[in-house]
Amino acid sequence: MARKSRDNNLLLEEDELTAAFLGDDDIDSDLSGTPSNSTGGAQPTLVEEEWDEEESVPGQLAVDVYETADKLVVKARTAGVNRSDLDVSISDNQLTIRGTLSAGNEEGVENYFLQECYWGEFSRTIALPVPVKEDEIEAVLKDGVLTISFGKMKQDTIKKIQIL
Repeated sequence: MARKSRDNNLLLEEDELTAAFLGDDDIDSDLSGTPSNSTGGAQPTLVEEEWDEEESVPGQLAVDVYETADKLVVKARTAGVNRSDLDVSISDNQLTIRGTLSAGNEEGVENYFLQECYWGEFSRTIALPVPVKEDEIEAVLKDGVLTISFGKMKQDTIKKIQIL
């Protein structure tokens, strides 16, 4: 997926993106079906993106949300996060999970060859799909999985509303 820079220009044009994923031998045509120039076609051009660390956006936490007969459960993978670095809160039937994933001490690193892990702050706010009892919440962090269980409010039968 091509990322957008601050001025919203695509980093790679569509046919350049295809070329970036396919080897020169694999490219017989561009995305429109027009044959490409196999003797010196345009090479993908990467545009360097300027990153402003003050504008960094926290990572988003992946969650599973499901219900049982009497509970609503939210599970989140939080491997490597210390219990003291997690903040879980609920307000107006919205659950917020915030935390920090520390990479540890990396003194002496001169160059990364591959860096795929996210390190730093993360946050996720979820509108809970059913009403819950805010006084019946249990949060457990075990084996890198945060499990939050809520008691569900009973959904009464359909209530008729009189029209005035």
